[in-house]
Amino acid sequence: MQFPSQQQDPALATAIGKVFRRVVPLFVLMLICNQLNRSNIGYAETYLEVDVGIGATAYGFGAGLFFIAYALFELPSNVLMERFGAKVWLTRIMVSWGLVSAATAFVSSPTMFYVLRFLLGAAEAGFFPAVIFYFTRWLPDSHRGRATALFVAGSSIAAAISGPLSGPLLSLDGVAGAHGWQWLFGAEGALSVVVGIGAFFFLDSKIADARWLSDSEKSALTNAISAEDAAKSTVDSGTGSRWRLLLQPKLLLFCWIYFAIQLSIYANTFWLPSIVRRIDGTDDITVGLLSSLPWICAVIAMYLAGRAGDRAGDRRPLLVIALLTAGVGTWLAAVVSPWPALVFLCLAAMGFKSASPLFWSIPQRSLSPRIVAPAIAVINSLGNLGGFVAPFGFGFIKDQTGTVTYGLHALAVASLLAAVSVLLLRQRSATGEAEKLASGS
Repeated sequence: MQFPSQQQDPALATAIGKVFRRVVPLFVLMLICNQLNRSNIGYAETYLEVDVGIGATAYGFGAGLFFIAYALFELPSNVLMERFGAKVWLTRIMVSWGLVSAATAFVSSPTMFYVLRFLLGAAEAGFFPAVIFYFTRWLPDSHRGRATALFVAGSSIAAAISGPLSGPLLSLDGVAGAHGWQWLFGAEGALSVVVGIGAFFFLDSKIADARWLSDSEKSALTNAISAEDAAKSTVDSGTGSRWRLLLQPKLLLFCWIYFAIQLSIYANTFWLPSIVRRIDGTDDITVGLLSSLPWICAVIAMYLAGRAGDRAGDRRPLLVIALLTAGVGTWLAAVVSPWPALVFLCLAAMGFKSASPLFWSIPQRSLSPRIVAPAIAVINSLGNLGGFVAPFGFGFIKDQTGTVTYGLHALAVASLLAAVSVLLLRQRSATGEAEKLASGS
């Protein structure tokens, strides 16, 4: 929902347009690199087992260990970002994860694999919540849902291109005396370093620093965001200290819902290639191509959901629908043969990937400006523990049963429970106050 003053202010409209054209695409590119480096082990799993001796349980543990480090270093990383600014800190994060990812090309034992995955999580910590918080400082609420959807779509774009990209890189096996999986880690890590350095010259930490905005555009954008912050602060007056607000039950509910979303996202991220390999006649190239299909469907669904959420204002009903779609699609994928399972995984991906941007718009809109930065970090760090539970749990289940079918059943239940949990959320509305403040009345 747009405030009347925003609709009538051409300077605000042009400023928002410039943010969408300059900043949002850069963040999408950064997230694509992020997801490529985080999830490329899914395509290397078979080769890591043969060449390094990393079995399914060890692989799942190492894949999940990333998220333990991510959770531990998330909040400190966001505190440091507030100190050094987004321009410096986001660049540092990206260059660091690129270097660690490239170093994975030299892994020679399960222990070294564990260490590098932990370091990768520490290096990446703070990136996602920093971008989400960046949007709260650069865009009014009426446009954050779409921006978040476009940004989060970067992870699905990465998943969609990772298969077609990984296949050719893996086929370089023996070139220059290196394994194909070494080319995979080295090339994608180097890409992140290059993009990270380039991002330093495009990002600005504050609206006031943006030379690509006119003075009137800076003023209009700053005033619109300040009006929304003032409205929320009015609603929150007298509710206690910043740290006391962080202990509210609503925040724990946010953490659980996001945890359930992440379970589905990362179970599919790390194990989808393995599920696709059940289809007879597949090889590295066809596995990569087929694995991209759910993510292509997810990109389209996420954009449409983001637009629908911005128009509706209240994203909760759409979030419930997305989670139900994820749960039903995942359950059906577990009970049918491989080809139909791929179709239902496309449906599930449309649900759980759409759920992510819809979800993030809710805490952005409903939490106090005093706690929104640390709250986003807390939700993201605890929620991302789903990224540890899912791959490790799937690896354990596969070792014990020879299949990941029971893991898919568990994901379906988690999505359905999360959908019920969304119904418990109450989203307060400060729209009336914001309209008054934005119009100066």
